[in-house]
Amino acid sequence: MEYTLWARGLRRHYGSGPSLVRAVDDVDLAVAPGETVGIVGASGSGKSTLLHLLGGLDRPDGGEVWLAGRRLDGLSETAAARVRRRGIGFVFQAFHLVDELTARENVELPALLAGTSRRAARRRAEDLLERVGLADRVGQLPGRLSGGQRQRVAVARALVNDPGLLLADEPTGNLDSAAATDVLRLFGALRAEGRTVVIVTHDSRVAGTADRLITMRDGAFTDETVLGRPAAGSAALAGLDL
Repeated sequence: MEYTLWARGLRRHYGSGPSLVRAVDDVDLAVAPGETVGIVGASGSGKSTLLHLLGGLDRPDGGEVWLAGRRLDGLSETAAARVRRRGIGFVFQAFHLVDELTARENVELPALLAGTSRRAARRRAEDLLERVGLADRVGQLPGRLSGGQRQRVAVARALVNDPGLLLADEPTGNLDSAAATDVLRLFGALRAEGRTVVIVTHDSRVAGTADRLITMRDGAFTDETVLGRPAAGSAALAGLDL
């Protein structure tokens, strides 16, 4: 089988001697096309560090990361940035939207950076914002949006270049219960349509959208559970054809 994402012997350590921290310690991971993998564990277990390594945002001290058959960890920063721009969509707990840009401009920015024409990027951004329920907010700045709305903009932005892999780091971590439910439905829709997703989360409801759940402790994987997959036509996913 060819995997969308594959990592072997991945390590990231900080410090030395008695102060050595094994943030990620000899991790192996293979994610199949269309699979949603949830990674859970206590704070400080290494989840976010692992996600940054998998997405090429940080370099490992050892091991390999492969994305769609191409080794990512050995690329120059410029080459890695090109791969990330086209091949990976990121969703962060803190949204990381550009405050001076409207919702539409935030979503279309990665497409413009990838070389898409302004007209096509705008059309794609508006389509995605409509699909995440924000058609009436395209011209709003992030400061005028609720936390849940900002995270939905972030999800739309992550999808604008139609990446083969979506990486999400605590996507409901800064949201209240109602907003988290909206974002949960988005990830349920992504799973139902067969996108490849890796989610780091403390939220058991988000973890429940995964096909496979991996527990992490002290930088290593300690347990793995295969979960059931809900029907794609579930009422909870109605109207979210992403």
